[in-house]
Amino acid sequence: MNIVVFGAGGRAGRRAVAEARRRGHQVTAVVRDPAGHSDLGDVRVVAGDVTDPASIERAAAGHDAAISAAADLSVAPHHFFTASARALSTGLAKAGVPRLVVVGLASVLPGASGAPLMDEPGYPNEYRDFSLGHAAGLDELRTCDLDWAYVAPAGDFDHGGTPTGRYLLADHGDMTSRITYADFAIALLDEVEAPRHHRAAVSIREA
Repeated sequence: MNIVVFGAGGRAGRRAVAEARRRGHQVTAVVRDPAGHSDLGDVRVVAGDVTDPASIERAAAGHDAAISAAADLSVAPHHFFTASARALSTGLAKAGVPRLVVVGLASVLPGASGAPLMDEPGYPNEYRDFSLGHAAGLDELRTCDLDWAYVAPAGDFDHGGTPTGRYLLADHGDMTSRITYADFAIALLDEVEAPRHHRAAVSIREA
């Protein structure tokens, strides 16, 4: 497949690029500044703006699917995630790319109680604005016509753990759950190659 990865310079984006190449796919890695990302490997690296539909259309033309792992901490989360969701839905549609897999956030998904994990007792809320921004972006995705999947770790990423090469689907968000970026990338590419979740959010936990 030809896969375009937005936010390819971040931790989740880099792992998605590496997993796609490991499986033999052709990858276009979209970053803000290609000069700073010469270490992404044997992929096409291009400049792009995930909040600009025209930029997305140019980068995504000729591809079969897109992954978005983009974030911009210099911009208010609500503005960034809603603008990027709208731009992706418009730009990918114009480019003829039918499938989008988005790296999500556990806090916006249901916890054990059924309420969003960020609203459950004991959830750390120092990053609540970031969570609310993600939630608003997910709401924007729900209004578009693309075949999308919003894939989030059930809890958080394990930054220093050893990958297992496996993952499990989680029934709900879990603050204690951790998964490595490499194992999470397997779930992302599985949703690209053989989609199981359509216009839906799903959480992933360690196997």
